[in-house]
Amino acid sequence: MGAAPSLATARSLLFAPGDDVHKLAKALGSGADGVIADLEDGIAPSRRAAAREVVREALEAADGRCLRAVRVNRPGSEELAEDLPAIEGLALDAIVVPKAEPAALAELGETGPPLIAIVETSGGLRSTYDLAAAPRVAALALGALDLGVELGLERRADGQELLLARARLVVDSAAAGVRPPFDTVFAALADLAGLEEECGLARSLGLRGKLCVHPRQVEVVNAAFSPTAAELERARLVVEAYERAEADGRGAIQVEGMLVDRPVAERARRLLEDAELSFPGEG
Repeated sequence: MGAAPSLATARSLLFAPGDDVHKLAKALGSGADGVIADLEDGIAPSRRAAAREVVREALEAADGRCLRAVRVNRPGSEELAEDLPAIEGLALDAIVVPKAEPAALAELGETGPPLIAIVETSGGLRSTYDLAAAPRVAALALGALDLGVELGLERRADGQELLLARARLVVDSAAAGVRPPFDTVFAALADLAGLEEECGLARSLGLRGKLCVHPRQVEVVNAAFSPTAAELERARLVVEAYERAEADGRGAIQVEGMLVDRPVAERARRLLEDAELSFPGEG
C-alpha cells in the first residue's frame, strides 16, 4: 500500500452529501484520494445547518486514509458566512470553492487550508490565471455543468465543447505554478466505459485528476490517472538511456526507434517522480 495521498498528486476527489452520515462514511472508505463533504449544491437549503454538524463530526472521526475537504457555499452568500465558522479548526486538506472568481476569493482570507477553486462561470473561465495565482489556491477544477448552462454548451461524444475550458485551466495552472487541474464530474453514473474514455481525453490534455460523484467511479478514475507498468518501464528506459548519452556528450538519441532529447527525457523523469510521490517504494 502506498503512502497517504497528497493534494499535489491526488487523482480522484469524491463528492459526498454533507447531511448524510452514511454516504460520508462510505465515501471516506471508497479508496478515493480525497473526499469532498458537500455543503452546497448537494444539500437542500433547509438541511444546511444540520449538514454542517454532520460534516464536522464525520471529518473529525475520519482516519486519514484520504484527503478531507469541504465544499462551502459560493463567496458572497449568507450560507458561506455560516459555513466558515462551522468548519473552523477542522484538520482539512482543502476547502473547495464553487463558482470561484478572483475578487470573491478575498472573502476566505489569506490564511487557512489550501483552496480548490471550481471554474464554473464565464467570469471564472476568463480569470483562470488570476484564480490559480491567488493566495491559498492549490488547484483549479472544472465545473462543466454550471458552465455549460451559462454558455449554452451541448454535450458532444468527443468532448470538444469543453476543449477551450480544459486547455485554459491546464495552461494557467502551469503558468501559476500550481498542480494540474481536476477535470469535471461525469454525470452518467452507470457508464464506466464512457467515464474511462473521458478520463483519457482529460489526461491527454494535461489534466491530472477528476471530480467524482459516486464511489463506483473512483477505481476507474484512479486507474486512468495513474501510469501503467509499461509506461513506467519505458520512462525508466528513456531516462537511463538519456543519462548515458549526456555523459557521452550527446544531446539527442533514439530509444526504440523514437527520438529522445531533453524535453522527452524530462517528461519521462517527471512521470517517475510523480509515481514515486504517489506510491513510494512500489514498482
